Order: sequence, then structure tokens, then C-alpha cells
Amino acid sequence: MRAVATFLVLVNFFIGCYGLSCKAGPLQFSVAQLDASQGMVVMTDKDSNVFFLSGSSWSKLGSVPLKHVSVGPAGIWGVSNDDKVYKFAGGDFFPVSGQELNQLDAGGEGHVVGVTDGNNIHCLNASYVSSIQPESILDSNTLPGRLIYTSCSSNVCWGVSSSHNIYFASVSSSTCVTSGWTEVEGKAVKVEVGTDGRVFVVNESGKLYERIGISNGAPGGADWKIIEIPTPIEHVSYDLGRLWLVTECEFILECTH
Repeated sequence: MRAVATFLVLVNFFIGCYGLSCKAGPLQFSVAQLDASQGMVVMTDKDSNVFFLSGSSWSKLGSVPLKHVSVGPAGIWGVSNDDKVYKFAGGDFFPVSGQELNQLDAGGEGHVVGVTDGNNIHCLNASYVSSIQPESILDSNTLPGRLIYTSCSSNVCWGVSSSHNIYFASVSSSTCVTSGWTEVEGKAVKVEVGTDGRVFVVNESGKLYERIGISNGAPGGADWKIIEIPTPIEHVSYDLGRLWLVTECEFILECTH
């Protein structure tokens, strides 16, 4: 714990220069991935346990082991180690048969977008998502392009390819019709979009960047701004003014401006 305390002193020293104040997030060991939206934070650990943030501590969420979990206007969704898709309802995750996904995101305007192990992209429209019940079968729309990771906000989704190229596209929540993917400069392995449309990426070296210049007239933004963190970052999520980071050491930082 002394080493963790020393590390956090350094984090605050370095990040303070960039307008951020960071502290240790609620303690949970072996954090793998987290997602934040609409005031809720969910996470998975290296053993595929799922948790949600309750006050200042983590509480177990459901009984199904998942490798990835996402929360947003579409609810709470996840995928298991064998790429089965699950939706949370009635106190636990229930399986949704049909299309298998390697990663998905529930942050869109009621719709869910995900990618397969083969890099294909699939979209579940908002009306279909809201009607899914136990024993349902996924009826997704296949989108053009190939991605390994995606994240959405409102009607705009961002993604990264197996070559670490970065793309964005408008995706209709009601029809899943897309404008097609537009590439922006830069390289990343993860991308996360906040509910308010702010975009963050993590590159192969664990460096963290925010896309600046995003507007209605320029949905792809103008440039990348590095956020200097004195440790490699594995995962990022943003919601309601809070930047949630999973470090290479598998613990959480909670940062605010």
C-alpha cells in the first residue's frame, strides 16, 4: 500500500499541470476493463467477475462470468469469454442467442454496436434492443468496415482496426444505417466515447489522448491532445466530468478537471 500511495503522489504532481486532479478509485484488485455512462460505472476483473460501483465500493453484478461489460442508454450488456452476448435484467445477466461478439458498446442512443472475433461490425437498433427478453435471438445489422473495438455516443461511433487505425461514423439508432467510416490520423488500440461525445484513445504504448475540435460541423475533430499520465494506461472511460483510468498495474484512477 505504501508503494501505491507514493505512486498516487506522483500522479497528482504530474497531472496537476494538465488541469486534472486524480485519486485512487475505489479499490478492486486485478481490474481488466470498466465502462461509465449516465452516472453508473461497471467493471470486470481478470477472473471475469462483473461489478458495479455502489457509493465508494464495488458490488458484484450478476452471476455470469464476462470478459467485457458496457453500460449506457441501451442498458447493461456484456460478452463472455466464448463471445456469447448477455443483457442485464431482473437482477442477473441473461443470454441472447444468435450473433456472437468479441466486444460491444451500449453507449449509443439506445442502440448497441459490437464487433466479432473476425472484426465484423454489427448493430442492434434501439427499438429492437428495448424489446429483447430472455430467450430472444439477436437480429443484428451488419455494418460495412472491419474493427476490433468500438464505442458510441448518440449517433456517432468510433472504432479502431486491427492495424490500430482510428475511424468514426454516424450510425442511426433507429435503423443502424451508417454514413460509412472515415479515418482520422493517429494510432490506437482502444477508443472510448463519453455520453457528451468526448473521445479518448489509448495507444499501444499506453499513452492517453483526447480528440479535440469535435463539433456538429466537424464530428471527427481536429487533432489529438496527449494527457500526460506517469504510468501506462490499459483502459479509459469518461462520464459526467470524470475520467476513469485502468493502469498497467490493474488498479483504477478517478480524475476530474
